[in-house]
Amino acid sequence: MTRIYVGNLPFSASEDDVRSLFTEYGSVEDVSLVSDRETGRPRGFGFVEMDNQGANAAIQALDGLEYGGRNLRVNEARPREERPPRRDGGGYGGGGRGGGGGYGRDRDRGGRRNDW
Repeated sequence: MTRIYVGNLPFSASEDDVRSLFTEYGSVEDVSLVSDRETGRPRGFGFVEMDNQGANAAIQALDGLEYGGRNLRVNEARPREERPPRRDGGGYGGGGRGGGGGYGRDRDRGGRRNDW
């Protein structure tokens, strides 16, 4: 079984669309398209698992193919790289759009109270 990365998909593509595109080259075991965690919108890429012979044929035939107005990027998926631990402790504090993190509004960095 080979796992294939499929990138630059049109955002309108469904798992069934991708499955039918790859089925022409061999037996498709699984299709999963990646969506944004916050919005649920498609991110324009996904993965297809299929038999080795069919995967090689699909990669050769579909890489660079114009599909839905976009040129597909199709290659064998690489293993996910290990990410270093987050410096901010994995989700606490942070800042960013909503502020947060730090010592709070009424304290300075030494923990002393500020009178705003």
